[in-house]
Amino acid sequence: MIPTVVWGTGNVGRAAIRAVDAHPALKLDAVLVHTPAKVGRDAGDLAGLGRALGVPATDDVEAVLAGRPQAVVYAASGDLRPDEALADVVAAIRAGAVVVTPALYPLYDALGAPPELREPVLAAVTEGGGSLFVSGVDPGWGNDVLPLLVSGLGSTVDAIRCQEIFDYSTYEQEDSVRYLIGMGQPMGYEPPMLAPSVPTLVWGGQIRLMARALGVELDGIRETLERRPLDATVTTRTMGSFEAGTQGAVRFEVRGIVGGEPRVVIEHITRIHPSCAPDWPTPPDGGSGAHRVIIEGRPHIEVTVEATDEGENRSAGGNATAVGRLVNAVDWLVDAKPGLYDALDVPLRPAVGRLGRRQP
Repeated sequence: MIPTVVWGTGNVGRAAIRAVDAHPALKLDAVLVHTPAKVGRDAGDLAGLGRALGVPATDDVEAVLAGRPQAVVYAASGDLRPDEALADVVAAIRAGAVVVTPALYPLYDALGAPPELREPVLAAVTEGGGSLFVSGVDPGWGNDVLPLLVSGLGSTVDAIRCQEIFDYSTYEQEDSVRYLIGMGQPMGYEPPMLAPSVPTLVWGGQIRLMARALGVELDGIRETLERRPLDATVTTRTMGSFEAGTQGAVRFEVRGIVGGEPRVVIEHITRIHPSCAPDWPTPPDGGSGAHRVIIEGRPHIEVTVEATDEGENRSAGGNATAVGRLVNAVDWLVDAKPGLYDALDVPLRPAVGRLGRRQP
């Protein structure tokens, strides 16, 4: 059994505790939290399992890393604190741990990451013998292993399009929704996540990964952006009201250009309410979210993934699949040599030992 720490117990951390507990090769060793009110609470309670796991949450990072855990699932957010997240991850690698996380967007493409991010990680790998794998859903399996797998079913491939289509009123991170993405803000507000070059910073690594796997050279990466206001004030279950005239929907593309044409495209269609931008693509079943891969070519192929968790919540379902990709890679990474890995290195494997296995 691989002693594993879950660091953070928010939307991703809750799913991570459940995934570690369910994995036959992993043992939940510790849970790290930041909020004082969570210290001492049992991990099973924090994860909504309805049973105790016998692992009380702690905020003592030094003590946990001093125990030299074999693996760390770093589930704390890096959106608003990228420097702190990198420092946390480097500390865990230096302690000898295999670290998996969705938090560090530029490191999804390990080869193309900026030197100021790669070098501290590689130094920690050399010093401590740990490893790092950064992945998720989107960015993550929705625009690396899934489209690459599906592309292999075609005779000819003209373009690959990866879509995330989501109603963000189900996404329980209000600061990210209102301020990073700009929902409910005046149309003159520039959301940090949508500022020029930022989508490429976040999703450009996925474009480069796909191009590398497909054996093509990119001419470059370009961005497009559309925003729509709400026609009427709407009220959401988790985040209250969003006023008429404020931003209600966003559509952007990060395009990998090959031979002068957009051949590898990551597209996001995000709404705060279904009434906004109804002419834009929607999930095939009319639900609140989906990830879709479209292979333009012969044959034309479309694959849609709809995941639910925590009471049929699609955002929670997406988080759970991101966690599954990461947690299920831990034992492979423990057996591999220390290093900095990406999605082209780490296989997506079957659920060995978990078919029909129920958590007690």
